[in-house]
Amino acid sequence: MALSETENGFSGGEGGGEADAIVQTCVLGSFSERGETTALISSLSEVHGDLGPRESTTERFLVIMNRYQEQPHLLDPHLEWMLNMILDFIRSEKSPPSLVHLCFKFLYIICKVRGYKIFMQLFPHEVADVQPVLDLMSRQDPSDSETWETRYMLLLWLSMTCLIPFDLSRLDGHLESDGGKAREPIMDRILAIAKSYLVVSDSARNAASVLVSKFMTRPDVKQKRLGDFLDWNLATISQTNDHSLRNIVVLDGALQSLAKLFKHGKRDDLLPYAPAVLQCLEKKHLSESSEAMLRKLGVKLTQRLGLTFLKPRLAAWRYQRGSRSLAANLSMSQSAAASTGATSEVETKEQEEDYDIPEEVETVIEHLLLGLKDKETIVRWSAAKGIGRVTGRLPKELADEVVGSVLDCFSFQETDNAWHGGCLALAELGRRGLLLPSRLTDVVPLIIKSLIYEEKRGACSVGSNVRDAACYVCWSFARAYEPKELEPFVTQIASRNISALSWFLVVYIAGFPEYTKSMIDHLVAMKINHWDGMIRELATKALHNLTPQVPDYMAATVLPQLLKMAVGIDLHGRHGAILACGQITHALYKVGLQTNRGFGGELMRPAICSLIEKLSLSKMPFKNDPIITGWQWIIDDTIKTLHLVSSGAKDGILAALVSALSALCEEYYQASPGQADPQMQDALVSQYTEGLNNPQMLTRCGSALALGCLPKFMIHGKLKQVCLKCMCAETQKEGTFTEARKDAITSIAQVSVKAGACAEGSPDSTLCSANVDEVYGTLLSSMIDYTTDSRGDVGAWVREAAMTSLKDVTMLVASSAPEILSPDMVKCMMCCLAQQSAEKIDRYRAHAGTIFLHLLHSTEPVVPNIPHREELLVNQYETTTTLNWNAPSHAFKYIAQLLGLPEYQYHTLLGLTVSVGGITESTVHFSSQSLFDHLKLIQSDSAALGQFGETLLRIFRDNLHNDRVSVSFLKMLNQILANNCFEIFTTQENHPFCVDLLALCKEFKKSKDISKLRACISVLCGLIQFQGEVRKKVLSQLLLLLCHSFPVIRKTTASQMYEMLLTYDDVVDPEVLDDAMTLLSDTNWESDLATVRPHRNQLCDWLGVPRPQPVTKVTI
Repeated sequence: MALSETENGFSGGEGGGEADAIVQTCVLGSFSERGETTALISSLSEVHGDLGPRESTTERFLVIMNRYQEQPHLLDPHLEWMLNMILDFIRSEKSPPSLVHLCFKFLYIICKVRGYKIFMQLFPHEVADVQPVLDLMSRQDPSDSETWETRYMLLLWLSMTCLIPFDLSRLDGHLESDGGKAREPIMDRILAIAKSYLVVSDSARNAASVLVSKFMTRPDVKQKRLGDFLDWNLATISQTNDHSLRNIVVLDGALQSLAKLFKHGKRDDLLPYAPAVLQCLEKKHLSESSEAMLRKLGVKLTQRLGLTFLKPRLAAWRYQRGSRSLAANLSMSQSAAASTGATSEVETKEQEEDYDIPEEVETVIEHLLLGLKDKETIVRWSAAKGIGRVTGRLPKELADEVVGSVLDCFSFQETDNAWHGGCLALAELGRRGLLLPSRLTDVVPLIIKSLIYEEKRGACSVGSNVRDAACYVCWSFARAYEPKELEPFVTQIASRNISALSWFLVVYIAGFPEYTKSMIDHLVAMKINHWDGMIRELATKALHNLTPQVPDYMAATVLPQLLKMAVGIDLHGRHGAILACGQITHALYKVGLQTNRGFGGELMRPAICSLIEKLSLSKMPFKNDPIITGWQWIIDDTIKTLHLVSSGAKDGILAALVSALSALCEEYYQASPGQADPQMQDALVSQYTEGLNNPQMLTRCGSALALGCLPKFMIHGKLKQVCLKCMCAETQKEGTFTEARKDAITSIAQVSVKAGACAEGSPDSTLCSANVDEVYGTLLSSMIDYTTDSRGDVGAWVREAAMTSLKDVTMLVASSAPEILSPDMVKCMMCCLAQQSAEKIDRYRAHAGTIFLHLLHSTEPVVPNIPHREELLVNQYETTTTLNWNAPSHAFKYIAQLLGLPEYQYHTLLGLTVSVGGITESTVHFSSQSLFDHLKLIQSDSAALGQFGETLLRIFRDNLHNDRVSVSFLKMLNQILANNCFEIFTTQENHPFCVDLLALCKEFKKSKDISKLRACISVLCGLIQFQGEVRKKVLSQLLLLLCHSFPVIRKTTASQMYEMLLTYDDVVDPEVLDDAMTLLSDTNWESDLATVRPHRNQLCDWLGVPRPQPVTKVTI
């Protein structure tokens, strides 16, 4: 037996006071007791006569079988041989009655575990089996309480023999016996046995109802006996009351047989009798019976009658999440699905117009709705399933009326039984797609109420079954509807669902922000005032544990609610509220100890800064008061201790700090309106500029942001000092200070904007012709910050800040002093933005493109000296709102148009280089497509193509040792050559473009970077298309790489050369082409150099290239 067991312990409360909850799961892998089972069955013939061994054998067999109660399917491969072994004893004429009864007991044990519906199918049911089984059944004594298992199993076996396809009259033969006495026909014998066992008090009654369902639905039997049997059955029901145990048994058997008969019989055969059966049931008033089983059977039979009245069809109007077949879902196109849906809707309307609903159906539904309110769960569950089945055959309008009737169960005038039955019915309707999404707005509020349903009765409460059923509804809805249908209700349902959690899971679930406040609100509203004192105490402890999650919410919202409850009239509410106030207050004290010690906590720092800001904005009369010194100390100390807080709290603290400092300066550091206090001005500016050189990165960030938030009067006369220090901080390219550089760039822009611009102004007080070049130089240099660390391209933060700062400063200068914006300065800025708008990261490409268009389209003010402004405005750059820069498919086709403008060509192509040569599939695809579309436009223009080639070479030279660009450039160049974009150059021998390109590629021959060498090999193979002496030089380089010191490079070179010879067959003499290709493909180029060098030399001879000569190292 394959067994796996897991244990998970949860302990709640403080000090381990709560008991651990242990969850154990045992999963069996297969039926592993075959040997022992075989031995037990084989021993039946030996132990049947001895009471002791017989009981021990039976008990052991029970133990083995019961282990598979949870996984009975594991028995399936073994059922047949067990059954055959036991039937051998039963069929043997030598077997005494005690052995036969013991064998049937064993069969019953197996049947009980596996289920009679599966097990009975294995019984032999040929013509030869009918008479022996019938004879054996006839010899049984119905009153023998020791052998009821035998009768039970024989009735099931007899049920299976009724499935033979021959008329039973053919089995009768001559009905006269040897003594001249007439024998009873087999049909009558079986019917008599069924009737007799329908009224017994043991489990054989259940098997007899199965026999009726199989026997009475036979074609020959239903013609001759169905009407008589139903008359007998209805007479039995009518003449029997439920006042005695005997009568209850008789009613049970009659109702069971009818329920199974109407379940398995054909509708056309049973429809004529259905009204009479329903009338009989109505007169019997089974819903008023004191026996739950009779009420359940009445509901079950009623729903079967309802299904008989209605035509068997699947409601076409039902909500369908999709086909059951995944393949069908994938193969069906949207158009086909739409047309199918439209057709089915038309057909549905036609079907509903042509189909009349019998009047009896209303009676059936009325009884089922009444069953939903029954006091027993088994009755409500059967009624709920009946509602689901019957509604599935109704027209849409009538089905909606049924749903409305079910919703009427959810009234506070109804009992918990009605709420429970209503939930079960809604779950069944939802699971079957009969509860349309339009009804969810009515249903979900009721389910939410059901999730917290509780009603006090005496010393206890009821409602747990309602809450469980509501959870079942949520489960069924999640599997019945598309996510978009449930999306508006998910938060409400999930928030209420957590109320059903065990106490030891509360804190864990509440750790997720979406559930925290919902959990707290539920505890306050429903559990603090609970009638059970233990629940109230547990709820207060839960609130104590939840307080650290949202201390502000507890202090500002929950405590005031509890204080009102503490003086209310409800005794339970007062008790729980007082306990909860104590627990929450204690928890808040603990939070204060953790977060308020030395003002170093993540919670109190932003709170105190917010307090300083609000008091300053309120113009409190504290000017020149010592308290202002204390406030400034708090702000300065926060900047110095930023490195002690977690990364998640950093942004919030910095935002609160900047707001507080700005408000504090505005209110308390002005000697006169617009004039700073010189002492405080010197102190703060000096302190924060010195902080830009602090070894702690976050202190640098705080200092930079503090300088940026200072009011205009605080930086008047200090602009040069502030900007110079920020520029120095930005130029420190240590990888660990990336965030500080970003904040320094932001600070430069903020200070410049506050100072304003004036062409002839003082460089200490305003942005002017004397310092504008320096400011722009710093911002533009930040646009090429490509610092990387373990987090990736962190330099992008600096580039993003620089782009934003350039926009802000440019708009300021353009509006106040446009004459100081030189053409070179604007050109450099726009080119840098063009480069960023062509790069691979969507977010920063979108940011750059948006700013580019903003500056281009700005009219108030107009940014002067933008290169090719008119061409850009005409050339589809007319919009700033519809262009989606985040989408590569949308953005790159516009970006590539800049390649046609000489001023932008270099920077745009540089940006495209890292996109085309990148690794993101969509970016590579759309950037490459846009680049090649541009090249096709200039394919026949030798001057434009030559200019493009010169730009390519310039980028290659400038970034020869820049790995970020060079590898991507080689990948892009390989694609360009592979697409024959320079085909016009291949007609000219030794074209300067390919000569210069080859010279630059040679620079990589000593590189140790595998990816760079591989990319270079691809480019060299692409250069083979050029004619003249350059082809020999390219072949020479490739042949050198065939003996590279890295085996992987040798193998890659051989593979690429093989593909090259396939593509360009004019490279080698046709007589040796096959030999060369065979040598390239068959040689193991990863062998040692001494082995591969002769093969390389052979290729040199075939290709007409001089053999490379080994260089002798000279030692001095």
